[in-house]
Amino acid sequence: MMDRRTFCISTAAAAASAAVRPALATPAEAPLITAAEIARIDRERILRAANEYLTQPPVTITAYSSPRSHGGKHDYFSEGDYWWPNPKNPGGPYIRRDGYSNPANFNADREALIRLSLQVPALTAAWLITRDARYARHAALHLRAWFLDPATLMNPSLTYAQAIWGVTPGRGIGIIDTLHLVEVTRAARHLENSNVLSSSEISGLHGWFAQYLNWMRTSKNGKEEEAAKNNHGTCWVVQAAAFAALTGNQEALVLCRDRYRNDLLPTQMAPNGSFPLELARTKPYSYSLFDLDMLAAVCQIASTKDKPENDLWQFSLPDGNRYKKAVDFMFPYIQDKSKWPYRQDVEYFDDLPNRQPSLLFAGLAYRVPKYIALWRTLRPDPRTAEIIRNFPIRQPLLWVMPV
Repeated sequence: MMDRRTFCISTAAAAASAAVRPALATPAEAPLITAAEIARIDRERILRAANEYLTQPPVTITAYSSPRSHGGKHDYFSEGDYWWPNPKNPGGPYIRRDGYSNPANFNADREALIRLSLQVPALTAAWLITRDARYARHAALHLRAWFLDPATLMNPSLTYAQAIWGVTPGRGIGIIDTLHLVEVTRAARHLENSNVLSSSEISGLHGWFAQYLNWMRTSKNGKEEEAAKNNHGTCWVVQAAAFAALTGNQEALVLCRDRYRNDLLPTQMAPNGSFPLELARTKPYSYSLFDLDMLAAVCQIASTKDKPENDLWQFSLPDGNRYKKAVDFMFPYIQDKSKWPYRQDVEYFDDLPNRQPSLLFAGLAYRVPKYIALWRTLRPDPRTAEIIRNFPIRQPLLWVMPV
């Protein structure tokens, strides 16, 4: 005889195992790794984090303020990471030191957003593997505070993100800060099946993200970021796809597929699979891994089974290369970083790699066992704040279980 808790866990695991399939696989193909197996692998880390987060109340950006912000209480504000006082003019406009983060810049709003991106996905994953409603209820509490409660919500715009003292009150490049909402929206899609959010709350949540997506597509800052050629352009598409998937905006998903096929892959990936725009930076290894993950996220979110052309995993450039070429290029350097033939990152090189989601997603999509085998061996949780900032997909269970 099983008690209720054991029954719920085993039922959830069985359902996950039956439901997950590699992207666009035929029914006869068994996945290389199932949701049930990922739940088993990650169970301890998920519950350890979720149990800690159960004690933490929501804290949104309204708890913080900066005299340098041009916005109001509900407006997200951050300052550009690599901008510092000019030694020749200490009180004047900041100057850029690429790759070196200034710890004195205002970062509280972004830290709050990253906390949200850690809390809600972990709590949702804990609910998925235990069906303990406490986890779902607490995740919903955070969603209400950030997106529904008039007293604490964040406005659906990023006009004042990554400002530069003496230069600009905010930049399009700052839209990358809300990359940490991508996995939050994936979690929210699961929570819609948990009965912890009312229909009006779900509608309100969709409304917030619909407004934000519209702002991303129509504002000056949003258009600038959409047109970015490096990982920033990728991250705009990742976000647009995730928010469109949550809100059911099919027209925006079509746009994201077009951006991937016509702009992202053609302009970013070299014939050998490398990302030259990232290799030119002061953190070439970190940014190459980051763009690899974010392009995989676009494929994971925006690909559909209804039409062959909507399978972004299989989309080929004129030279025949697919996204897989990028994974194959980076694979030996993820497996053994000492083989990296380019210069080392100026910061945090020793903290990489981690359990890159690109290996899992591509392993399932292309049915390549060595990708998933390597993914299994890597550290699942980054150890430093800088690496966490560039590692926004941390709960693979949310991505292999259908929503």
